[in-house]
Amino acid sequence: MKRIVTIQDISCVGRCSLTVALPIISAMGIETGVIPTAVLSNHTAFEEGFTFHDLTDEIPGILDQWHKNGFRFDAVYSGYLGSKEQCDLVIRLFDEFTDEDALRFADPAMADFGKLYPGFSRTFPRDMKRVCEKADVIVPNLTEACLMTGTPYREDYTKDDLKGLIKSLATGNVKYSVLTGAPDGDDRLGVLCYDRVADDFHEYYNEKVPMQFHGTGDIFASTMAGALTKGLGIDEAMKLAVDFTLECMKKTMADPDRKWYGVNFEEAIPFLVGELEKRAQSGKSV
Repeated sequence: MKRIVTIQDISCVGRCSLTVALPIISAMGIETGVIPTAVLSNHTAFEEGFTFHDLTDEIPGILDQWHKNGFRFDAVYSGYLGSKEQCDLVIRLFDEFTDEDALRFADPAMADFGKLYPGFSRTFPRDMKRVCEKADVIVPNLTEACLMTGTPYREDYTKDDLKGLIKSLATGNVKYSVLTGAPDGDDRLGVLCYDRVADDFHEYYNEKVPMQFHGTGDIFASTMAGALTKGLGIDEAMKLAVDFTLECMKKTMADPDRKWYGVNFEEAIPFLVGELEKRAQSGKSV
C-alpha cells in the first residue's frame, strides 16, 4: 500500500483541508499520514469569525520523531499553510522524507476571487512560491497563480493568456503546473495543465454548475494527489479529480438540507471508489 502525508490545517467544521483530504485519500486505498498546521473552530468564510490555534511549534518535534522512526513517504501533499515557518517545514518534508521518485504535490491554498484569505500578509505569496518551486505538481487557482507571478488579477483572460500564466509557474522542480477552475466557454469548467517535460499543454473540462461552493479546491487537490500517488497519469488524474468534484457538487445541489459551508463529498465517495475500480479493471495503473 502506498503512503502519503498531507500537511494542512484542521477546520473542525467546514468540510475542507484535512477533514476532506484524510477521508478522500484513505478511501482511495492509500495510507494517509497527517500533519495539522493549525486548528480552526471553522473555516474562515463564516461571518461570525473563527478561532485559530497555530501548531507550527509542534511540527519540528513531529518531524524529528519521524526521522528517528525512519518514516518515508511515497508522496507529500501540502495544502493550507499559515506562515513562512510552515513553508520552510514543508520544504523539509519534501527533502528529508521522500525518495527521488516520490510525488511532491503542492496546493497553494491562500486566495480566491482576487483576494488573499484572511490572515495572510501581502508577502506570503513569495513564501508559497518557494514551496511550489520544490514540488513536482502544483494546482493553483487563478488568483493564486496571479499572486505568485505578480500578474494583475482579471477574470477575462483568454486561454492563451492562461497558458502563458501557468507556463511561467513551471520553475524550479515543477513538472506539471495545473490551473484549477479554468473556463472553457460559458458552460464548462475544468483544468489547464502545462507539461514542462514535453513542453505541451493538457486540458480537461466538464459541466459548469450554476452554484459556487466552499471546499471544492481541497476536494480536487486531494483527489488528484491520491490519483497520482496510485500511479495514474496526469490526464487520468485530472479527469478523475474534475469528475469527482463535480459529482460532489451535484450531490449537494440535490440535498434540500444542504449546508452552505461545504459540499456533500461523503455521499460521492462510492463514485470515486467505483471510478478507481473501473481503471483497475481496464488495466490502468492504480
